[in-house]
Amino acid sequence: RFLPGSPEMNSVGEACTELKREYDQCFNRWFAEHFLKGDRSGDPCTETFRKYQRCVQKAIKEKDIPIDGVEFMGPNKDKPES
Repeated sequence: RFLPGSPEMNSVGEACTELKREYDQCFNRWFAEHFLKGDRSGDPCTETFRKYQRCVQKAIKEKDIPIDGVEFMGPNKDKPES
């Protein structure tokens, strides 16, 4: 099973690890307390994820990690059109 909040993984940038931990805790709490109980109305962790995503993107640029062709996934990335 895979959840974004895998506690054994650190973030790409050390500065981002705390943001990742915050997002993981938020997501895991929402997943357990709402999603698994049938409440799929929105993800309250979106802003936390965006802060983490920006931090990771900055770290990738600073470390000059090649990311050509890599798409950044996130909440509502592949939301079906209604």
